[in-house]
Amino acid sequence: MSKAIGMVEYKTVATGIMALDAMVKAANIEIVEAQTVCPGKYIAIITGGLSEVNAAADVAKQFGEQLINSFVLGNPHESIMPAIYGTADIEEVSAVGILETYDATSIIVAADTAAKTAIVDLIEIRVAKGMCGKSFMVITGEVAAVTAAIEKAKDAQTGMYLDSCVIAHPDEKLKRVLL
Repeated sequence: MSKAIGMVEYKTVATGIMALDAMVKAANIEIVEAQTVCPGKYIAIITGGLSEVNAAADVAKQFGEQLINSFVLGNPHESIMPAIYGTADIEEVSAVGILETYDATSIIVAADTAAKTAIVDLIEIRVAKGMCGKSFMVITGEVAAVTAAIEKAKDAQTGMYLDSCVIAHPDEKLKRVLL
């Protein structure tokens, strides 16, 4: 059984909770996180076998009028969850890449793409918390690797891309803030 993660993002809390209930009744999945985010949207991150997560995502699409976006990632990069929960163990920062989106779901896909593109570390993935529904990721690595990872993540966007940048050799004061 292949491990997978999926996520749904809804315009309303009521539909989000109702859809999540239907998802867990339809497939043997675990709820990693489910909550309201600004501005009154509802997100849920799920995990399980790839076929189960796909089945749950199919059920989520039945609530399409309120669905903003969704994804399923088979074999997600192992650094995704630590970056979401702020537990990434990063010691060295050479260059920093930041990518920002208007929606919550596309940032995790972007982070997975970046982490699988080049030798980079995910420092943080902020999923729509305290940002009026926007999300961002911060990565580090060598300048060329970070640049390649950010460009590939931008190209892989299925959601609402906002902005990105690469900072070569950030100042020590900025490094302390990021870590």
